[in-house]
Amino acid sequence: MGTSKAIVSFCGLPLICRGLKRLGPAADELIITTNDHPSLDFLCGDVRYDDKLKLYSDVYDVRGALNGLFTALYYAANPYVGIVACDMVFPSAPLLLAERDALEGSGADVAVPVTSHGYEPFHAVYRRETCLPLVQAALLDGQTRATSWYEQARLYEFTPAMALEADHRGGAFVNVNTPEELIAMERRIMAGAMTKISDETT
Repeated sequence: MGTSKAIVSFCGLPLICRGLKRLGPAADELIITTNDHPSLDFLCGDVRYDDKLKLYSDVYDVRGALNGLFTALYYAANPYVGIVACDMVFPSAPLLLAERDALEGSGADVAVPVTSHGYEPFHAVYRRETCLPLVQAALLDGQTRATSWYEQARLYEFTPAMALEADHRGGAFVNVNTPEELIAMERRIMAGAMTKISDETT
C-alpha cells in the first residue's frame, strides 16, 4: 500500500476508522496492536470510542501475524476476544457476536470462519484463557503464521452458509491490499450509495 493500511484514506476517513465504527458498538473494549503509536494517537481523543480504546505494542519483538494475535489476547480483559484485521472493508459485528455465542455454547477455543481460501483467523473469536498459552507456545517455537497453532486447539468452524446466516449482507472477509484495490472498492461503495439515494428519491 506504500503506507500503513490503518491510516490510508478510505471514503474520506482513515481505513481503521471504518472498522472501529462498524464494530465499536458491539465491543466492551477496543484493542489496537501497533508498533507505530504516533500514527494512531489521534484515535484516543475521539469521543466516539470513549474509554474503550487502547493501543498496545507487540509483547514480543518478533515480526509476524501471530505476534499481533498474541498481543491482543495478552492485553484483553474479557474472556472472548474478537480479532479483526484493519484492512477489512466490511467487518461484521453480527458475525462476531454469533461466533462468540458459538464459543459459549460449544466450549471450543476458537470460532473461525472457513471459506474456499481456508481459515479466516482475522475475523474470528478466541477464548482467551485457553488460546493464550497455545499462541505463546507457537511463538516461542518460532512460528509466525496466525493459524500455526490451530491443530492444538478445539475449533468451531463457521461455514459460508453459517456466516451468511449471521450477517446476510456478506462480504465480511473482503480486504484491500493495494492502492488499486482500495480505489476500486471506494468506487463500488460510492456507486452503491448513489444507487440507494436514487432509489429513495424516485
